[in-house]
This record gives sequence, C-alpha cells and structure tokens, in this order.
Amino acid sequence: MRSVFVVLLLAVCSWSFAQQQSYLLQFKTSEELRNFLSYSPKRIPLISAHRGGPEKGYPENAVETFQHSIGFQPLIIECDIALSKDSALVMMHDDRLDRTTTGTGPIQDYTLDELKKLQLKDNDGNVTSFRIPTLDEVLQWGKGKVIFTLDVKRGVPFEKVIAAVRRNQAESCSVIITYNANQAAEVHKLAEDLMISASIRGKEDLERLNSYGVPDNRLIAFVGVSEPDASVYQLLHEHKIQCILGTMGNLDRMAIARGDKVYYDFVSHGADVLSSDRPKEAGQSLKQYITDHKLTSPHLLVK
Repeated sequence: MRSVFVVLLLAVCSWSFAQQQSYLLQFKTSEELRNFLSYSPKRIPLISAHRGGPEKGYPENAVETFQHSIGFQPLIIECDIALSKDSALVMMHDDRLDRTTTGTGPIQDYTLDELKKLQLKDNDGNVTSFRIPTLDEVLQWGKGKVIFTLDVKRGVPFEKVIAAVRRNQAESCSVIITYNANQAAEVHKLAEDLMISASIRGKEDLERLNSYGVPDNRLIAFVGVSEPDASVYQLLHEHKIQCILGTMGNLDRMAIARGDKVYYDFVSHGADVLSSDRPKEAGQSLKQYITDHKLTSPHLLVK
C-alpha cells in the first residue's frame, strides 16, 4: 500500500512540475525579434495560438489563458484589441460583450471601469473569475515570454496601439496585424522598427507592399486559411519572409479527421507558423519536427 502511495505522490509531483513549466521566447531588442522571424532553412516553426488558445475554463483573450498556453510549447499569441467607450485599449474579439463576458451589448457602450467589473466566459459559456485585460496589462505580462501578433479591430487607431507598445517597451515582442497594403504602409510609417503581419498570396501582393514602402525585412506573410501553391512559399522564402498558414477552421478539422501529423506536413510543405485553434495538438507535431530536424535557438527557454 505504501509503495502505491509513493508512486501516486511522485506522479502528482511530476504533473505539478510539468504544469509549472513555461516555454518562453525571449528577445532583448526588436532587431533580435526581426532576425528570428527572418526565414532561413533553420528557422524554428511555431504555433500561433488563435485568440490566445482558449479551452474549457480558459477564455479567449485572457492573460490567464496565455499563461496556461505557454505551459505546453513556445508560442506566438494572436490576440484582439478593441476600444472602450472612454478610449481604453482592451482585449476583445467581438463587437459585443454577450458571447465572451457577463455583459451585454456593444463594448463601446462601456467605460474601462465598467468593463473591469465583468467576468469572462470560456467558449462553452462557463463564467470564470477572469477579467477583461487591457493591452498595457497584456504587453507587460508578455515581455520575455511570447511573441504577440496584435489584431487591431475596426475603429481602433494604429497610432494608439503603437503608443502602447512604446509605453510598455514591448517592441521586442510585438507584431502588428494588417489586412491590406494601405494599413501596412500606415503602420510602417508610424513605427519603422516594428514587424508587420500582412496578407500575401503571391508576387503582386508583395510588390504592392514594397511599392508602398514596406520592406521585406519588416514582413511576416499571412498566406491564407488553405495551403497555397508551393511557388508562394518559394517566393516568400527567397525574400526571407516567413509564412503564417491559418489552420483555424478547415485545416484544424482536417487534422481531427486525418490525424495531427498533417501539422507536421504543413511545415514540411513550407509553412513557418501555424495559426491554430488547436495549439496543444499542433504544437506536439511541431515539437517532433524540431526534434527531427535538430533545430535550436538561444531565444527558446524552458523555466
């Protein structure tokens, strides 16, 4: 009986230790981040946790969810920035509060103080004790832990987001998501040192971005939510631009149906980052890819 107890105790201690570990991405400067995100055959493929990696008990766009998510693999955290009634930058995907909080109605009807009184709900509708974070709180938490891709929702000025990045000295962990060449050019004009995620589906998109003054070494390319032609990967990699493949949706469902090895295959075909609603499962495949290809980086730490 005593030996069984000892085995159970060791198992619990081992589980607790695993849960306390965090996989970190650390960069001292925006230049270090830029070099890390520049494509080379030895690049480290990463998971981008869509909306931070929500799961049961952990709501989307919550710091507690981000912290939970980095207990399993190093991550890019994709998260969403909205504007309160009193112009505070807060983390929220939807225009309305009903789905993800205990509030109702448009987020822009609430001041920051009012939003802070609400509780976040997970994707099953369960109310948690977690609160809506501000962008400042998120950036302060994330330095030395993750890379953020910041999705700036409609009506939120880029200059306010960039000011928050500057205020929190978070240039070394921040990438700004844009959806067209005009937005990318605006962000680059406001902050020439920051990395930009831009939609690039082929040569014309890249040439348009370049003609708008956005250089290759400030870009990471979102190539869509289905696998692009191999020539797209080849073109972007020749320009040392890494590629984000959006697996959230159809490709995540493909992995459920066919097995998680498809994530490994996506990277073998040319994807560098997988933006997924299944970060744990996709992350296991990428861990195997990293092991198989003997990939290392001084920027990846486990603590």
